Amino acid sequence: MWIRESISGHSRRAFLQRAGGGLGGIALSALVARDAQATPHFRPRAKRVIQIFCPGGMSQVDTFDYKPGLEKRAGQPFDPSGKLQFFASKPGKCQPSYWPFRQYGESGRWVSDLFPKLATCVDDMAFVYSMRSKTALHGPGCFMMNTGQARPGFPSMGSWVTYGLGSESENLPAFVVLPDPRGLPPGGIINWGAGFLPAAHQAVTFDINAKQPIADLFPPEGTQADDRAGLDFLQRLNRMHRVERSGNSELDARIQAYEMAARLQLSAPEVTDLRGESEATRKLYDIDHPETGPFGRQCLLARRLAERGVRFVQIYCGAENTTAKKIRPNWDSHEDVVRDHGYWGAVLDTGASALLKDLKSRGLLDDTLVICTTEFGRQPAAQKSGGRDHNGGAFTAWMAGGGIRPGIGYGATDELGFEAVENVMYSYELHATALHLLGLDHERLSWYHNGLEQRLAGLEGRGVIEDLLA
Repeated sequence: MWIRESISGHSRRAFLQRAGGGLGGIALSALVARDAQATPHFRPRAKRVIQIFCPGGMSQVDTFDYKPGLEKRAGQPFDPSGKLQFFASKPGKCQPSYWPFRQYGESGRWVSDLFPKLATCVDDMAFVYSMRSKTALHGPGCFMMNTGQARPGFPSMGSWVTYGLGSESENLPAFVVLPDPRGLPPGGIINWGAGFLPAAHQAVTFDINAKQPIADLFPPEGTQADDRAGLDFLQRLNRMHRVERSGNSELDARIQAYEMAARLQLSAPEVTDLRGESEATRKLYDIDHPETGPFGRQCLLARRLAERGVRFVQIYCGAENTTAKKIRPNWDSHEDVVRDHGYWGAVLDTGASALLKDLKSRGLLDDTLVICTTEFGRQPAAQKSGGRDHNGGAFTAWMAGGGIRPGIGYGATDELGFEAVENVMYSYELHATALHLLGLDHERLSWYHNGLEQRLAGLEGRGVIEDLLA
């Protein structure tokens, strides 16, 4: 087990948070992350992670998992016995993909017409067709993919990574989340919480569409004098504390880390200001488009954060699940797959393809691990007039860069895409593989909690999937 230093003195923490208008908490996060920085267990292939999360349940049979058998049985009863019960419906008739599939690249990967731009990147991607979840509920499904547990309260993958590796940046947080502009995902901020790890390892959320990218980044107008007085008082306390402990070099390091709050007031606005990007880059991400532009800006910001040393960036493509009036705010397509996946497909296709191409052109893809996943898949049978129900038994994830073997497909579902049947993977194996690429042994990265050595990859999985490694 790795044991990290914790920060005592809750009154000092509370005072710092009040005095800095919220910046003290961010500074403290940076302090602990850098104090805790450690070397990897072995030579890493990746230095950082960018994860794209598509909440709502993306349909595998309409995107990446081509099923000719489903086409042959189109319109036939999916369950002639009448014994099956899906999450919220009885199985309807077999419904093949609403979009044609084609083969792309030297690898010949099958991709539906929903993703014409991502299809040009398949030779850099590895597809896992055999993902499963232990739940078909949105909130628990998101928790499982983010934390390895379907219950809330466990540390997210980004928290585990920053706990293990610390931060590469002195001016930006180690773990940043970019929520969808429409709102938080199912389960809310627990998806990127630190759980039982020190609170310093939870993410800092950036809102690229807001005037302030970080909430409370700047104190309210008219309070600067009060803040200055409070910070001056805090500095006097630090000096008094240092006089009594002249041999403790860590105190000087802490005082320097508190100054990170002031640097953030410069670095955060700079990194979120996209005006300096070239016209070609802006067009690549389509950042001015009214529909695909917001996600394009998130992906472009993720690249900017990654090249400035942020260890883990998570982007959400979709928000909380609600009933649709026009288009559902995420991938949850119970009523109309063509409408909902058609909208979100264009959003993901534009931003994710631009991110992969941009990272590759800048030489960043080699040591940046990109992961794209959803919490579960959808059923091969029709629901209502044109929807699909939840399916925890099968979905597809893809990975790229950072030591991933490009252009491959791993695992398989049955002939209809109903259930993963070959080389089945849960979040456990995905997490173990990602940690391995970052130079971390998933069995050694642990935290003692409630009488157990807790781990991101848990105790149930098969461990690192060697077939996915380059």
